[in-house]
Amino acid sequence: MENQDITIGALERRTSGIEGSGLFARARIPAGECIIEYTGEKMCKAESLRRCMEGNNYIFNINEEFDIDGSVESNFARFINHSCAPNAEAQLEDDKVWIVALRDILPGEEVTFNYGYDLDDYREHPCRCGAVNCVGYILAEEYWNCLLQRAAD
Repeated sequence: MENQDITIGALERRTSGIEGSGLFARARIPAGECIIEYTGEKMCKAESLRRCMEGNNYIFNINEEFDIDGSVESNFARFINHSCAPNAEAQLEDDKVWIVALRDILPGEEVTFNYGYDLDDYREHPCRCGAVNCVGYILAEEYWNCLLQRAAD
């Protein structure tokens, strides 16, 4: 089932040119619209760290105390890929994570957001988004200048 195309409301899961599977708009999604909730098991930071060390790539930071493990099958938002030029963003509201359109997303367009990783071990997270402004790593935009400075040194 992991490789099948699946329809989820206004979204369709199918093979992505970025990485594995992605979620694609089936119809126009207007800017500012909540697209999908990133769901999963709420857990403490210690458990989150343990799962990350085991290779779980679906952990989402929600606050100082808790994270969400989005690896559950019911969390279709886990198929949204990173992009350095995203058309959506993650927004926290009452410890819930919503993926919200930054601009109008056209039918057939892949929904993406910037995962916002920090500089720790950034080389372990290469980016394949293909955006004109891609920095080559999955990294929060606030760190792009640091990365460019390191490259210049």
